[in-house]
Amino acid sequence: MSAHDGIEIERKYDVGEDAVVPSLTGVAGVASVRDGGTALLDAIYLDTEGRELLPQRVVVRRRVGGHDAGWHIKSAEGDVRHEQQWPLGDADREPEELRARIATRLREPAAPLVPLARLVTTRTTLILLDAEGGAVAEVADDRVTAVEDATGEERSWREWEVELLDAAPEGADADGGLLDAVQTELLAAGARPSSSVAKIARALGLG
Repeated sequence: MSAHDGIEIERKYDVGEDAVVPSLTGVAGVASVRDGGTALLDAIYLDTEGRELLPQRVVVRRRVGGHDAGWHIKSAEGDVRHEQQWPLGDADREPEELRARIATRLREPAAPLVPLARLVTTRTTLILLDAEGGAVAEVADDRVTAVEDATGEERSWREWEVELLDAAPEGADADGGLLDAVQTELLAAGARPSSSVAKIARALGLG
């Protein structure tokens, strides 16, 4: 079961319940916007009993729903997130190759992974298109409900996420690029740069 490796360039924003995603047609580099539909994402996030991965900004999850259902390892550096993904397979246990990739980050390479939290997200997406119809970015409107495994505590929030897609122009992630142009409109609509580094951190009450 081989992994798919990729890089995501994205930004996240905190928003209130009444916020409305603004019209982004006319933003520099965006000629039109397509409805990307709504999906229900159901994810279990895991770590060792001692939570060794989270301080390293490494996330392991098993997610059902959406176009990228499967097992994931994600690590972050600024707006850039590295991701490895494996198919769901038939078992609830993580793929052996995933275990091998996190082994060097653990004091005990064979330490079992245990659930941290379950996150259920209703995701509504818009696809931003350039003049040729190429998809340059995706804007996701996420409504999240999380239940922490250890305490049973439930937390809910809403966030917007903007991710560059394959047709994004070269340098779109640089200062003055596409992400900045979209961000200007989102901030004007009431969004704020996310106070949390990842959904799982917020699910656990870590910010």
